[in-house]
Amino acid sequence: MMKDISNPQSMKAILKKHGFTFKKSLGQNFLIDRNILNNIVAQADLTENSGAIEIGPGIGSLTEHIARQSKKVVAFEIDQRLLPILNETLAPYPHVKVIHSDILEADVKKVIQEEFSGIEDIMVVANLPYYVTTPIIMKLLTEKLPIRGIVCMIQKEVADRLAAKPGTKEYNSLSIAVQYYAEAQTVLKVPKTVFVPAPNVDSAVIRLTLRKEPPVQVEDEDFLFEVIRSSFAQRRKTLWNNLLNNLPLKEKREELENVFRQIEIDPKRRGETLTIQEFAKLSEALAPLLK
Repeated sequence: MMKDISNPQSMKAILKKHGFTFKKSLGQNFLIDRNILNNIVAQADLTENSGAIEIGPGIGSLTEHIARQSKKVVAFEIDQRLLPILNETLAPYPHVKVIHSDILEADVKKVIQEEFSGIEDIMVVANLPYYVTTPIIMKLLTEKLPIRGIVCMIQKEVADRLAAKPGTKEYNSLSIAVQYYAEAQTVLKVPKTVFVPAPNVDSAVIRLTLRKEPPVQVEDEDFLFEVIRSSFAQRRKTLWNNLLNNLPLKEKREELENVFRQIEIDPKRRGETLTIQEFAKLSEALAPLLK
Protein backbone atom coordinates (compact mmCIF):
# COMPACT_ATOMS: atom_id res chain seq x y z
CA MET A 1 0.00 0.00 0.00
CA MET A 2 1.42 3.38 -0.94
CA LYS A 3 1.98 5.95 1.76
CA ASP A 4 -0.81 8.48 2.24
CA ILE A 5 -0.09 11.89 0.79
CA SER A 6 -1.26 13.30 4.12
CA ASN A 7 1.51 11.68 6.10
CA PRO A 8 3.69 14.60 7.37
CA GLN A 9 6.91 13.12 5.93
CA SER A 10 5.35 12.58 2.47
CA MET A 11 3.88 16.06 2.53
CA LYS A 12 7.17 17.68 3.48
CA ALA A 13 8.97 15.79 0.72
CA ILE A 14 6.37 16.74 -1.93
CA LEU A 15 6.39 20.43 -0.96
CA LYS A 16 10.20 20.51 -0.90
CA LYS A 17 10.54 18.75 -4.25
CA HIS A 18 8.26 21.29 -5.92
CA GLY A 19 9.60 24.28 -3.97
CA PHE A 20 6.05 25.06 -2.88
CA THR A 21 5.40 27.90 -0.41
CA PHE A 22 2.03 28.57 1.20
CA LYS A 23 0.06 31.61 0.10
CA LYS A 24 -1.72 33.21 3.01
CA SER A 25 -4.00 35.10 0.61
CA LEU A 26 -5.45 31.76 -0.60
CA GLY A 27 -6.06 30.47 2.92
CA GLN A 28 -3.89 27.41 2.33
CA ASN A 29 -3.84 25.04 5.31
CA PHE A 30 -3.24 21.40 4.35
CA LEU A 31 -4.49 18.51 6.46
CA ILE A 32 -1.93 16.04 7.79
CA ASP A 33 -4.02 13.74 9.94
CA ARG A 34 -5.18 10.50 8.41
CA ASN A 35 -7.91 9.88 11.03
CA ILE A 36 -9.46 13.28 10.45
CA LEU A 37 -9.36 12.74 6.67
CA ASN A 38 -11.04 9.35 7.05
CA ASN A 39 -13.63 10.89 9.37
CA ILE A 40 -14.49 13.69 6.94
CA VAL A 41 -15.02 11.21 4.11
CA ALA A 42 -17.02 8.88 6.38
CA GLN A 43 -19.46 11.74 7.12
CA ALA A 44 -20.26 11.99 3.40
CA ASP A 45 -21.55 8.38 3.17
CA LEU A 46 -19.99 7.78 -0.25
CA THR A 47 -20.34 4.51 -2.14
CA GLU A 48 -18.66 3.11 -5.26
CA ASN A 49 -21.52 4.74 -7.21
CA SER A 50 -21.03 8.24 -5.77
CA GLY A 51 -19.58 11.30 -7.42
CA ALA A 52 -17.70 13.83 -5.30
CA ILE A 53 -16.84 17.48 -5.84
CA GLU A 54 -13.88 18.86 -3.93
CA ILE A 55 -12.88 22.51 -3.55
CA GLY A 56 -9.25 23.45 -2.94
CA PRO A 57 -7.59 20.01 -3.04
CA GLY A 58 -4.17 21.43 -2.09
CA ILE A 59 -1.70 18.63 -2.74
CA GLY A 60 -4.43 15.99 -2.76
CA SER A 61 -4.43 14.51 0.74
CA LEU A 62 -8.23 14.69 1.17
CA THR A 63 -8.75 14.00 -2.55
CA GLU A 64 -6.96 10.67 -2.17
CA HIS A 65 -9.27 9.58 0.66
CA ILE A 66 -12.36 10.68 -1.30
CA ALA A 67 -11.10 8.85 -4.42
CA ARG A 68 -10.78 5.57 -2.50
CA GLN A 69 -14.48 5.73 -1.59
CA SER A 70 -16.13 7.00 -4.75
CA LYS A 71 -16.68 6.44 -8.45
CA LYS A 72 -15.46 9.84 -9.66
CA VAL A 73 -13.97 12.99 -8.13
CA VAL A 74 -13.85 16.47 -9.66
CA ALA A 75 -11.66 18.93 -7.75
CA PHE A 76 -11.58 22.70 -8.33
CA GLU A 77 -8.16 24.26 -7.62
CA ILE A 78 -7.52 27.99 -7.98
CA ASP A 79 -3.72 27.91 -7.48
CA GLN A 80 -1.93 27.07 -10.70
CA ARG A 81 1.26 26.14 -8.79
CA LEU A 82 -0.53 23.10 -7.36
CA LEU A 83 -1.54 21.59 -10.71
CA PRO A 84 1.77 19.79 -11.43
CA ILE A 85 1.87 18.52 -7.83
CA LEU A 86 -1.69 17.15 -8.07
CA ASN A 87 -0.85 15.60 -11.39
CA GLU A 88 1.85 13.62 -9.65
CA THR A 89 0.21 12.84 -6.27
CA LEU A 90 -3.10 11.76 -7.81
CA ALA A 91 -1.58 9.70 -10.64
CA PRO A 92 -2.74 6.43 -8.96
CA TYR A 93 -6.36 7.65 -9.20
CA PRO A 94 -7.40 7.98 -12.85
CA HIS A 95 -11.01 8.70 -11.83
CA VAL A 96 -9.99 12.08 -10.35
CA LYS A 97 -10.20 15.19 -12.52
CA VAL A 98 -8.68 18.50 -11.43
CA ILE A 99 -10.15 21.70 -12.89
CA HIS A 100 -8.07 24.86 -12.64
CA SER A 101 -10.75 27.35 -11.65
CA ASP A 102 -12.12 29.55 -8.90
CA ILE A 103 -15.20 27.70 -7.64
CA LEU A 104 -17.01 31.05 -7.18
CA GLU A 105 -16.73 31.72 -10.90
CA ALA A 106 -17.25 28.16 -12.12
CA ASP A 107 -20.43 26.91 -13.76
CA VAL A 108 -20.81 24.00 -11.35
CA LYS A 109 -24.11 22.80 -12.83
CA LYS A 110 -22.48 22.45 -16.25
CA VAL A 111 -19.46 20.63 -14.79
CA ILE A 112 -21.80 18.19 -13.05
CA GLN A 113 -23.65 17.51 -16.31
CA GLU A 114 -20.41 16.92 -18.19
CA GLU A 115 -18.43 14.99 -15.59
CA PHE A 116 -21.03 12.99 -13.65
CA SER A 117 -23.31 11.65 -16.34
CA GLY A 118 -25.04 8.50 -15.08
CA ILE A 119 -24.06 9.25 -11.45
CA GLU A 120 -27.10 9.97 -9.30
CA ASP A 121 -25.47 10.45 -5.90
CA ILE A 122 -23.22 13.52 -5.71
CA MET A 123 -21.65 15.05 -2.61
CA VAL A 124 -19.40 18.06 -2.05
CA VAL A 125 -16.54 17.13 0.28
CA ALA A 126 -13.94 19.80 1.05
CA ASN A 127 -11.53 21.51 3.40
CA LEU A 128 -12.67 25.02 2.45
CA PRO A 129 -10.39 28.08 2.45
CA TYR A 130 -11.65 29.97 5.50
CA TYR A 131 -11.70 33.45 3.97
CA VAL A 132 -14.36 32.48 1.39
CA THR A 133 -16.33 29.82 3.26
CA THR A 134 -19.67 31.64 3.34
CA PRO A 135 -19.84 32.69 -0.34
CA ILE A 136 -18.85 29.17 -1.43
CA ILE A 137 -21.47 27.48 0.75
CA MET A 138 -24.20 29.93 -0.30
CA LYS A 139 -23.32 29.46 -3.99
CA LEU A 140 -23.58 25.67 -3.64
CA LEU A 141 -26.90 25.91 -1.80
CA THR A 142 -28.63 28.53 -3.94
CA GLU A 143 -27.71 27.24 -7.40
CA LYS A 144 -30.14 24.32 -7.09
CA LEU A 145 -27.43 21.79 -7.93
CA PRO A 146 -28.29 18.08 -8.12
CA ILE A 147 -26.25 17.26 -5.00
CA ARG A 148 -27.20 15.32 -1.87
CA GLY A 149 -25.25 17.56 0.45
CA ILE A 150 -22.00 19.15 1.57
CA VAL A 151 -19.47 17.93 4.13
CA CYS A 152 -16.82 20.53 4.74
CA MET A 153 -14.16 21.64 7.15
CA ILE A 154 -14.63 25.27 8.11
CA GLN A 155 -13.80 27.66 10.93
CA LYS A 156 -15.49 26.42 14.11
CA GLU A 157 -17.09 29.80 14.75
CA VAL A 158 -18.75 29.72 11.31
CA ALA A 159 -19.86 26.09 11.79
CA ASP A 160 -21.49 27.12 15.10
CA ARG A 161 -23.37 29.86 13.25
CA LEU A 162 -24.55 27.62 10.42
CA ALA A 163 -25.99 25.04 12.79
CA ALA A 164 -27.29 27.53 15.41
CA LYS A 165 -30.79 27.37 16.84
CA PRO A 166 -33.10 30.37 17.51
CA GLY A 167 -32.41 32.18 20.78
CA THR A 168 -28.67 31.43 20.85
CA LYS A 169 -25.99 34.08 20.41
CA GLU A 170 -24.63 32.32 17.29
CA TYR A 171 -28.00 32.39 15.50
CA ASN A 172 -28.11 35.01 12.76
CA SER A 173 -29.36 35.63 9.21
CA LEU A 174 -26.72 33.24 7.82
CA SER A 175 -27.98 30.41 10.09
CA ILE A 176 -31.48 30.88 8.69
CA ALA A 177 -30.36 31.17 5.07
CA VAL A 178 -28.37 27.94 5.27
CA GLN A 179 -31.11 26.09 7.18
CA TYR A 180 -33.67 27.19 4.57
CA TYR A 181 -31.81 25.06 2.01
CA ALA A 182 -30.30 22.32 4.18
CA GLU A 183 -30.28 20.59 7.53
CA ALA A 184 -27.06 21.61 9.28
CA GLN A 185 -25.12 19.57 11.80
CA THR A 186 -21.62 19.99 13.21
CA VAL A 187 -20.17 16.50 13.17
CA LEU A 188 -16.54 16.94 14.20
CA LYS A 189 -14.38 19.42 16.13
CA VAL A 190 -10.86 19.67 14.75
CA PRO A 191 -7.72 20.97 16.53
CA LYS A 192 -5.28 23.40 14.86
CA THR A 193 -2.48 20.85 15.11
CA VAL A 194 -3.70 18.68 12.21
CA PHE A 195 -2.90 21.35 9.60
CA VAL A 196 0.24 22.60 7.91
CA PRO A 197 0.63 25.49 8.50
CA ALA A 198 -1.56 25.56 11.62
CA PRO A 199 -4.40 28.13 11.27
CA ASN A 200 -5.05 30.69 14.03
CA VAL A 201 -8.56 29.38 14.63
CA ASP A 202 -10.23 26.16 15.65
CA SER A 203 -12.01 24.21 12.95
CA ALA A 204 -15.04 21.97 12.65
CA VAL A 205 -16.61 19.74 10.06
CA ILE A 206 -20.20 20.54 9.20
CA ARG A 207 -22.62 18.35 7.28
CA LEU A 208 -25.35 20.06 5.25
CA THR A 209 -28.03 17.72 3.91
CA LEU A 210 -30.04 19.42 1.19
CA ARG A 211 -33.79 19.63 1.73
CA LYS A 212 -36.16 18.40 -0.95
CA GLU A 213 -38.52 21.25 -0.02
CA PRO A 214 -37.80 24.42 1.98
CA PRO A 215 -39.17 24.34 5.55
CA VAL A 216 -41.55 27.22 4.73
CA GLN A 217 -43.46 28.23 1.61
CA VAL A 218 -43.44 31.94 0.77
CA GLU A 219 -44.57 34.01 -2.21
CA ASP A 220 -41.25 35.80 -2.53
CA GLU A 221 -38.02 34.14 -1.35
CA ASP A 222 -35.91 37.27 -1.90
CA PHE A 223 -38.24 39.36 0.22
CA LEU A 224 -38.18 36.75 3.01
CA PHE A 225 -34.38 37.08 3.16
CA GLU A 226 -34.57 40.87 3.02
CA VAL A 227 -36.87 40.83 6.06
CA ILE A 228 -34.51 38.43 7.85
CA ARG A 229 -31.42 40.55 7.09
CA SER A 230 -33.23 43.72 8.18
CA SER A 231 -34.32 42.06 11.45
CA PHE A 232 -30.68 41.28 12.30
CA ALA A 233 -29.25 44.61 11.06
CA GLN A 234 -28.49 45.74 14.60
CA ARG A 235 -28.43 42.83 16.95
CA ARG A 236 -29.36 44.69 20.12
CA LYS A 237 -32.37 46.37 18.52
CA THR A 238 -35.94 45.10 18.53
CA LEU A 239 -37.73 43.84 15.43
CA TRP A 240 -39.75 47.04 15.41
CA ASN A 241 -36.68 49.31 15.28
CA ASN A 242 -34.74 47.18 12.83
CA LEU A 243 -37.64 46.91 10.38
CA LEU A 244 -38.48 50.63 10.59
CA ASN A 245 -34.83 51.57 9.99
CA ASN A 246 -34.06 49.08 7.23
CA LEU A 247 -37.26 48.75 5.20
CA PRO A 248 -39.28 51.67 3.72
CA LEU A 249 -41.83 51.57 6.55
CA LYS A 250 -41.32 54.91 8.29
CA GLU A 251 -44.59 56.30 6.88
CA LYS A 252 -46.47 53.12 7.73
CA ARG A 253 -46.10 52.74 11.47
CA GLU A 254 -49.77 52.09 12.02
CA GLU A 255 -49.92 49.38 9.36
CA LEU A 256 -46.78 47.81 10.83
CA GLU A 257 -48.41 47.73 14.28
CA ASN A 258 -51.40 45.99 12.72
CA VAL A 259 -49.19 43.40 11.04
CA PHE A 260 -47.56 42.45 14.36
CA ARG A 261 -50.96 42.29 16.06
CA GLN A 262 -52.43 40.19 13.28
CA ILE A 263 -49.61 37.58 13.24
CA GLU A 264 -49.27 37.64 17.06
CA ILE A 265 -45.54 38.37 17.15
CA ASP A 266 -44.34 40.86 19.74
CA PRO A 267 -42.53 43.75 17.97
CA LYS A 268 -40.30 44.12 21.05
CA ARG A 269 -38.67 40.75 20.34
CA ARG A 270 -35.24 40.61 18.73
CA GLY A 271 -34.53 38.93 15.42
CA GLU A 272 -32.46 36.17 17.02
CA THR A 273 -35.53 34.81 18.86
CA LEU A 274 -37.61 34.14 15.73
CA THR A 275 -37.83 30.78 13.99
CA ILE A 276 -37.82 30.60 10.20
CA GLN A 277 -41.57 29.83 10.39
CA GLU A 278 -42.14 33.12 12.25
CA PHE A 279 -40.02 35.01 9.72
CA ALA A 280 -42.08 33.49 6.90
CA LYS A 281 -45.29 34.65 8.61
CA LEU A 282 -43.81 38.14 9.09
CA SER A 283 -42.59 38.50 5.50
CA GLU A 284 -45.92 37.31 4.03
CA ALA A 285 -47.78 39.88 6.17
CA LEU A 286 -45.32 42.71 5.36
CA ALA A 287 -45.23 42.15 1.60
CA PRO A 288 -48.56 43.91 0.83
CA LEU A 289 -47.36 47.05 2.71
CA LEU A 290 -44.34 47.38 0.43
CA LYS A 291 -45.89 46.59 -2.93
